[in-house]
Amino acid sequence: MTESELENGNDKMVFIIIGRAFQQKGDEPFGIHIMLTAPDDDSAVREALNALAQEGYEEAELDQIGVMEGMPDEEPHASAYQGAMEGEVAIITL
Repeated sequence: MTESELENGNDKMVFIIIGRAFQQKGDEPFGIHIMLTAPDDDSAVREALNALAQEGYEEAELDQIGVMEGMPDEEPHASAYQGAMEGEVAIITL
């Protein structure tokens, strides 16, 4: 879905951001997937970083961003997708 489709009132864009997070600087990183809705890539990254900070993560490295093409079949991503559609920022730790 393109940004212009979103602006025209079509379904929300659910972004997935893949990276690593650190509870504290110097700790071993662990994988994260973040799902959220946003109007564009930049807004999605800002909202993801804010959500990580609110959850107490001190540092994050974000590697990839993309738009989901539908609800995933498997958990925990299916629940995270649904939460994102309801306006939540879902953080999945791997």
